[in-house]
Amino acid sequence: MVEGQPTAGARTGQGSMRRVRSRAIAVLGGLLLASLAAMAWSLAAGAMPIGAADLWAALSGGQGGMEADIVRTLRLPRAVAAFACGGLLALAGALMQVLLRNPLADPYVLGISGGAAVGALGAILAGATAGWIDSGAFIGALAATLLVFGLAHGDGSWTQTRLLLTGVIVAAGCGAAVALMLSLAPEGRVKGMLFWLMGDASGATRPWPALALLVIGLAAAMPFSRELNLLSRGEVTARALGVRTGRLRGLVYGLGSLLTAVAVTTVGSVGFVGLIVPHLVRLAIGNDQRLLLPAATLAGGVLLCAADTAARTVVAPIQLPVGVLTALIGVPVFLFLLARHPR
Repeated sequence: MVEGQPTAGARTGQGSMRRVRSRAIAVLGGLLLASLAAMAWSLAAGAMPIGAADLWAALSGGQGGMEADIVRTLRLPRAVAAFACGGLLALAGALMQVLLRNPLADPYVLGISGGAAVGALGAILAGATAGWIDSGAFIGALAATLLVFGLAHGDGSWTQTRLLLTGVIVAAGCGAAVALMLSLAPEGRVKGMLFWLMGDASGATRPWPALALLVIGLAAAMPFSRELNLLSRGEVTARALGVRTGRLRGLVYGLGSLLTAVAVTTVGSVGFVGLIVPHLVRLAIGNDQRLLLPAATLAGGVLLCAADTAARTVVAPIQLPVGVLTALIGVPVFLFLLARHPR
């Protein structure tokens, strides 16, 4: 062997790294293109179809009239809200699955959605305006988060099992409270309450906080991606390799709860996005959190944005709750994944 030349093993390792990097770039590039396509479809489709030229003119500010008003005031906020909340739920789901080391974990498993539902439906029952309904949902989600963490942390130590069981019990209590409020609600308000429970992006007129949190949340999670890779192998292994698991679990739980609370506050309780999207992305690219987290975020945004567009166009002029479509997509996909990986 000539001094200074890489060995065969080193060359193989470098080639493997280049292939992984190329695959990561291809996956992220494809998801970015899919995101643009989903947004364009959402802005163009509807009772009044808008062509590419008119759509570009409306977005660039070069045209007024009815088409521009429809795009800017109705479709753009809804599309951004759906994309941002899909990304929030998928990112939260990926984090929760690492935190609990449970493939069935999703953003709602710890009672966050149940707390938001209690807050939102309580505001609807009281006849509150849309702003107060959003505030009630956010307060309810944070209250459930603090309750679960406080009960699970009781004696100063908590495990994944204890956190999961506490979340399930709190979610069950919130479900009972929701059923009680639905039974007591006047008939004129029941439909709005059910739409909120099934997910509805039509009232999302202020999507920019959710989009900003999506960017901030992903930027906050990425520096911990290596530690999350170690945590996914087990807490003992991660601690042996120098990971401060207690601090990391607290950060992941807090971030995942905040992402979920904002998503639920914006579009209501949309199921299956945070459960199946990380699974599908993991099946395609593996479990490296450095790639999984941004890829799942983009894929979740694409899924919910496309599902919301279909929900308002498939049986137009009737608009379906977007949570119905995500469930219809999510159930067969999850059964497929379960059959593919029976263990």
